[in-house]
Amino acid sequence: MTHIISFSDQQTTPEYDHPKPERRVTGNPRRGTCNHYTNSSGEVFSGEWTCEVGSWRIESGPAEDEFFFVVEGRVRITADDGHSVEIGPGQSLVIPANFKGVFAVLEPLKKHYMIVDRKTPA
Repeated sequence: MTHIISFSDQQTTPEYDHPKPERRVTGNPRRGTCNHYTNSSGEVFSGEWTCEVGSWRIESGPAEDEFFFVVEGRVRITADDGHSVEIGPGQSLVIPANFKGVFAVLEPLKKHYMIVDRKTPA
């Protein structure tokens, strides 16, 4: 059965983790993921994510694009080439496939995300 999924109606238990030690830049922030939706092919994921202040290196897969919308807090993402974007509540962005850089949570963050991880690169 196909139906609409409202994040506020979900009773998803958060899964908590921390950045891997070899990726940490500052701090050791606790991150919480409530994945509310995964499509039948396992290529699309959507939910809510929270994180404490801190930063770490990120690397998107060759077929993985992420859209997210900031609900609370502030984040700066800096690419390895030095290009940087900082956003806060009510703003959104896309992290494209093959992205490499630093994800820095400047204020405790809550975001809604959708990740598309295609089985084969585009």
